[in-house]
Amino acid sequence: MKIYFAGSITGGRDDARVYSKIIEYLKCFGEVLTEHVGSKKISSMGEDNGYFIHDRDMNWLLDADVIVAEVTTPSLGVGYEIGRAIENHKKVLCLYRPQEEKRLSAMIRGCKDLTVIEYKDFASVKEKVAEFLSK
Repeated sequence: MKIYFAGSITGGRDDARVYSKIIEYLKCFGEVLTEHVGSKKISSMGEDNGYFIHDRDMNWLLDADVIVAEVTTPSLGVGYEIGRAIENHKKVLCLYRPQEEKRLSAMIRGCKDLTVIEYKDFASVKEKVAEFLSK
């Protein structure tokens, strides 16, 4: 299984460690095409004004069997990726950690074409991801 993981880069790297743990777990189910999203060293600056990154990531997204997006930190890029995934009939799982200062967008929560799972800790993520990917 090919898995596209999406998480905030330009919108903030506060959750990079969370992304890294999720990515490592996702590797139990298949190849994670966007493993770099979990790296603390990733830069928000794109080569060639972002054209390279956009085209590379869209190729990965279209090649993926499933998209897993951590959506706690709002991100225009992640929203774009989710929209393109839905447009291309991809199975999409959104992981959200409820926090007082970060509300989940109604555009994500209200979309019938994706699955939103709220979680509190990594143990609950593992259980819920395994259940989703086994369907």
